Amino acid sequence: MSQKANSEKKIVGIIGLGLIGGSMAIDLKRRGFASRVLGVESDPVHASAAKEIGLVDEIVSYEDCISLSDIVVVAVPVGAAVKMLPDILDRFQAQGTQDKIVIDTCSTKAHIVRSVHYHPMRPAYVATHPMAGTEYSGPWAAMPGLFDGRACIFANSEESDPKALATIEGLYDTLNMRPAYMNADNHDVHTAYVSHISHVTSFALALTVLDKEKDEKHIFDLASGGFSSTVRLAKSSADMWVPILVQNRENVLHVIETYIEKMEAFRKAIEEFDEEGIRDLIEQANRIKKIIR
Repeated sequence: MSQKANSEKKIVGIIGLGLIGGSMAIDLKRRGFASRVLGVESDPVHASAAKEIGLVDEIVSYEDCISLSDIVVVAVPVGAAVKMLPDILDRFQAQGTQDKIVIDTCSTKAHIVRSVHYHPMRPAYVATHPMAGTEYSGPWAAMPGLFDGRACIFANSEESDPKALATIEGLYDTLNMRPAYMNADNHDVHTAYVSHISHVTSFALALTVLDKEKDEKHIFDLASGGFSSTVRLAKSSADMWVPILVQNRENVLHVIETYIEKMEAFRKAIEEFDEEGIRDLIEQANRIKKIIR
């Protein structure tokens, strides 16, 4: 991605100083995109920690963040973001500004994009999804370099002002992310397959093992690296994942149905001592090596 943003440094306000917002704050300041980073955090403990560990230059109110920032980053769970975005655009309109920009970092896009489709300030909004993260949350989870080499999805970018879009392309270029462009509905289908189902299956596996562990106390003593890597996502925050799974309900349900079909195929082959059937299923799955190395 070429550097398309105005070379002038920006004041960036970040609402939500968890893993994504906090990591963004670190690198936007460190790499020279932002002259100042303002933070908004509703949890007083998290707010204090974010300031103490230097994620932001200053903790400010929600209102001051919108008033003082050139770019407002909404890095809160999508359920809150959907309510917040129209209000931010309302405030932009009331301020009479034409050069402020707001972005979100949510992992579902259709609902949030539709929530402001007819807003007079819609061109000031750039819908993005940086495809990066870990299972950890809170300001302590923030880290430099989180986004390096990862993809960032721009959803319905044709609805954004070209100058605003170029500025945000520059922001993600600073974070060393690769851009991809698609409409919001396609985005939600794709993320249901590559992200959301992974979390659902990890949650389900964790519940399964926890049920079994009631009877077999040593099960976790025997857990290997394979189990740890598979169940890692089960540590993810419910506050983040409940609204994601609800908002992307139809796509997630479709993927779950397909997943259950594949599990039933394994169950049937194992139940019937069908070694060739099991081998065939595994070898079909091995084709993923061509996609993920």
